Amino acid sequence: MKLVFMGTPEFAVPVLENLIKHHEVILVVTQPDKPVGRKRILTPPPVKELAIKNNIPVFQPTRLRDDYQRIIDLKPDYIITAAYGQMLPKELITKIHAINVHGSLLPKYRGGAPIQKSIMNLDEVTGITIMKMEYKMDSGDIYYQEAI
Repeated sequence: MKLVFMGTPEFAVPVLENLIKHHEVILVVTQPDKPVGRKRILTPPPVKELAIKNNIPVFQPTRLRDDYQRIIDLKPDYIITAAYGQMLPKELITKIHAINVHGSLLPKYRGGAPIQKSIMNLDEVTGITIMKMEYKMDSGDIYYQEAI
């Protein structure tokens, strides 16, 4: 199965590792490199480092909504996202089936930073949700949930 993976932080790395083991990841889309630390050293996202290590092409658009045709042109079977950091354009998710790995037991903690919200609220149980992506944030059908 040909996949495009979209993710950025450490949370997304194990998801990408698993996909690489079991599928053909034809492109990784991640946020642009950012300055880090006192010396503001330009640092790639963890997902980019893993993609490069596995010889997978990397695409880092500043604004995906302005530059998503490249993904459509690849004709992937699916787009898989995990903490990508940008909303996917409606035109993209209506043309290619997209699945999201979300860091909470939806509907709790929709949107960004679900893990941080769970920690701040001292939740004893949290988990992950794998769901169909719709244009409205974290609103698609849930395929799988697991508490941790």
